[in-house]
Amino acid sequence: MTVETFERETMKVDVLIIGAGPAGLSASIRLMQLAKEKSCQLSVCVLEKSSEVGGHILSGAIFDPIALEELIPDWRDKNSPLNTPITKSNHSILTKTSHIPIPHFLMPPMLSNKGCFTLSLGNLCRWLAKEAEELGVEIYPGFAGSEILFNENQSVKGVATGNVGVTETGEKGSNFELGMELHAKYTFFAEGVRGSLTKEILAKFSLGENCEPQTYAIGIKELWDIQPRNHKIGEVMHTQGWPLEKTVGGGFVYHQEKNQLSIGLVIALDYDNPFLSPYEEMQRFKTHPKIKPLLKGGQRVAYGARAINEGGLQSIPKLIFPGGALIGCSAGFVNVPRIKGSHTAMKTGILAAESAFEVLSQGGQGGDELSSYPISLSNSWVHKELKKVRNVRPALSKFGVFLGTIYSGLEMWIQTLGFGFFVRWTFGHKEDHLSLKKAEECTPIEYPKSDGEVTFDRLTNVSFSGVSHTENQPIHLQIKDQTIPVLQNYNKYAGPEQRFCPAGVYEFLENNGEMELQINAQNCIHCKTCDIKDLNQNIIWKPPEGGGGPNYPNM
Repeated sequence: MTVETFERETMKVDVLIIGAGPAGLSASIRLMQLAKEKSCQLSVCVLEKSSEVGGHILSGAIFDPIALEELIPDWRDKNSPLNTPITKSNHSILTKTSHIPIPHFLMPPMLSNKGCFTLSLGNLCRWLAKEAEELGVEIYPGFAGSEILFNENQSVKGVATGNVGVTETGEKGSNFELGMELHAKYTFFAEGVRGSLTKEILAKFSLGENCEPQTYAIGIKELWDIQPRNHKIGEVMHTQGWPLEKTVGGGFVYHQEKNQLSIGLVIALDYDNPFLSPYEEMQRFKTHPKIKPLLKGGQRVAYGARAINEGGLQSIPKLIFPGGALIGCSAGFVNVPRIKGSHTAMKTGILAAESAFEVLSQGGQGGDELSSYPISLSNSWVHKELKKVRNVRPALSKFGVFLGTIYSGLEMWIQTLGFGFFVRWTFGHKEDHLSLKKAEECTPIEYPKSDGEVTFDRLTNVSFSGVSHTENQPIHLQIKDQTIPVLQNYNKYAGPEQRFCPAGVYEFLENNGEMELQINAQNCIHCKTCDIKDLNQNIIWKPPEGGGGPNYPNM
């Protein structure tokens, strides 16, 4: 008997939320708050593919509490993890051996970190999860949504979780357990960047027809315990320039609580040189004279990477479809110049929740489009905030890093001074995988060998991500055409997948005189870079068995 012939158990809820990130948890909390206010019975369920809430959450992070203030006004009295207010913000342009500080008065006020906090976004999600559960939300970590379910009229019915214990050959193992179907009146997709189910929804309902393509960056981060003498709690620094030079991106250094330093590099995935390695650029970043002394005598305690939405307002797709909605980074609400997206993600979750509750409280049975959600969003501060900065990121690609930065700064000042109505144009994007040049057109990049103290090789760092996958399960990184990796990617582009992956998942090895691609799926930290940057879109990222992947502490 095949796996498919088994009948799955079914659970019915009013609202199903896929992903326990800031958006999904905010939506669940708001739904239950409204139910309590109106004395209504409401069932809300959140699925989370990580083994624990927050385990797959990675961000710098500087957090703007504007949406939290709306959602939980008394958060200060509830032992929240917002313990480290920003005390000082620095911005520098790095050269190879020096740095040029940018005076604060030259920075557009909309980039200010006043009133913001530096924290672990994973810990914030863990705290939000407790708030949600106290209100009656059911949260199921370790369950990955693997299949979208549809009603006969093709509205979204819910999702099915993945089977457990399926062997690499697709047969039932000794620990086999069938996945469960979860049916809902409305399903919110809050998977984060490049969610696998969200990709299917976008295609099924053609949600991206009237917007620009989404573009991305990869953020690579390490968490360090540093010497107290080097620690300046609440101080943050952002950098441009070296080591990226002509590539869009920048570094961050955040002094967080308990003598911890959050340090990382964000690199736009529209880079054109196939020899570039985002991971190695991050390692070089730490050797800069402005950065390296902070790490002296310290110890790296965690490592991770994650893709980031950078498309902005013009890349946000249609948010609603029959039976559900996209919220948070599933749709892409990051404010790129502010380097923040959690506050906007939370607000979208709140607005979608209010729209769904309005229908459900009046006896609605779901299956329709939540038309009030995009309307309320267009009237919210999220839309206003993103509209002001819509041209900042595409300008960097359109004009180059130097001229694009000047243009972006000028436009942000124009918006600040109230003359934004003069800026009637909106720049577009092209998909990141289209930007790679052939190897023969580019110069190879020689990266220094890791020293084991400040810089580390990839596999050593991956061991600090807590990554774990059940052995002998089907490989969750699927290759559509097995001939493409060697004939196209390796022969013409020098095998960029072995460099753009920050976890050493992809290797080209010689076997009997011929090259072949080896996939080390057990290393995958779920950053989604391969799904985005592969030049032929030949790699498809699917969720592995629930609970697999990284397990980030304090990231």
